[in-house]
Amino acid sequence: MQTQAHTDNHKAAVGGGMPAISVRELRMGYGARVLLENASFDVRRGEIVVILGGSGCGKSSLMKNIIGLFKPMAGDILIDGRSLVMASADEKAQMQRKLGVMYQSGALFGSLNVLENVRFPLDQFTDLALADKNLIARMLLHQVEMAYAEALMPGELSGGMLKRAGIARAMALGCDVLLLDEPSAGLDPVTGANLDRTILSLRTNLGFTFVVVTHELQSIFAIADRAIMLDSVSRSIIAEGKPVDLRDHSADSRVRQFFNRQPDLVGGKAGG
Repeated sequence: MQTQAHTDNHKAAVGGGMPAISVRELRMGYGARVLLENASFDVRRGEIVVILGGSGCGKSSLMKNIIGLFKPMAGDILIDGRSLVMASADEKAQMQRKLGVMYQSGALFGSLNVLENVRFPLDQFTDLALADKNLIARMLLHQVEMAYAEALMPGELSGGMLKRAGIARAMALGCDVLLLDEPSAGLDPVTGANLDRTILSLRTNLGFTFVVVTHELQSIFAIADRAIMLDSVSRSIIAEGKPVDLRDHSADSRVRQFFNRQPDLVGGKAGG
């Protein structure tokens, strides 16, 4: 549940002006299959927005549309007010560098140690000297409490360490928006809570904006300023607001069911 300190930090962190991300009348899917339509929302600077919903509702696909990996069927996605959908290839690449992405597994290269993994985007996209790149990578590892692990290989890391290293690498090119795909998936409660604390710290201390795809209720209540809930049946956004308000006051039974972790009942038996 959100604490008063979390609320105060949010008020101090969120800036005015143009949203970091704007989704406008988005229709997305694969081939003839539509996952989501008529979806519109903003992500304000300094905000932590969680995208949630049941399996198959299109959470991860929405994230991939936002970062430009998939092209929407219709609608638009704006990054700092500029259309990602209408951008040229060069413009799109520049806009994508404003977005850091951590995938569910952390997606580290198994042949590189932690420092080399975090440094990899700098190796690929900058002409900095090796010493400068190593310095930046070490600073990023320090920000996610992983400074001690720079020489370790991915196979030597726990699940939580893999996620932290993945976040550090996502920050390497100087982005100010981070998109995290299921950051708490597969983590024990203590490790998940520690990762939540790191996310809040990055927002409070460095001003990052977050879009987090997750269905982990404890994490949602701990970090989210706002939750956006997708529904696979209606292929739409069915709720948007503070998680506690959605849990306690939503008029939609599907929303209350999700936030209160209630099973389906079909003929008196659990369905699904």
